[in-house]
Amino acid sequence: MDQEQLSGFYRSKEYNTKERFASYWHQINEITRLSPGKVLEVGVGSGLVAGCLKDMGIDVVTMDINPWLSPDVVGDVLDIPFSDGSFDVVACFEVLEHIDFDMFERAVAELSRVSRGHLVISLPDLSWYAGGSLRLPKLGELDFLISFPRLTKREMVFKQSTGHRWEIGKRGYPLRKVESLLRGCGLEIERTYRVFENPSHRFFTLRKKRMSR
Repeated sequence: MDQEQLSGFYRSKEYNTKERFASYWHQINEITRLSPGKVLEVGVGSGLVAGCLKDMGIDVVTMDINPWLSPDVVGDVLDIPFSDGSFDVVACFEVLEHIDFDMFERAVAELSRVSRGHLVISLPDLSWYAGGSLRLPKLGELDFLISFPRLTKREMVFKQSTGHRWEIGKRGYPLRKVESLLRGCGLEIERTYRVFENPSHRFFTLRKKRMSR
């Protein structure tokens, strides 16, 4: 799929499933809970998240390597064309799996460089899991997911349809390895979780360690 075709795919019903809309909600929620003034979103996708944030009065700059997606800035996550600390929050959702894993640390370092404080990212997580939902008196609905990272790993096979070069949970890409690389970039993992309605998406809210609480 070339860049022009990809721009249409991001706006299609095939891409924008009910499960993906659940992830959109989490993308917006994880950013807004940090009360940012200025946000960089790396990876435009459908444009829905940036549009919602702008409607909320947040100053959002979008960046993408694909000019057909009409980002504010055309740029590469490995060489972001902004100065250090330009944004309160830098967001990057379902993007980093499209580059070789040996470039992951460099990309995260670039995202961190242009942030004054926080990063919010999501990555595909294909670890085995079990989940369910309970409705309890007074407590309401309780959703839960339990991952089983020690179960036999599946081999990572590059799929042209997704463009994923690696995924958490596949052989050679355990969650602990990804978390170790994030911490090695000087980031604290404030929280990480899988979306109940879309368990293949794992979110990380990250804080630069030099910040004071």
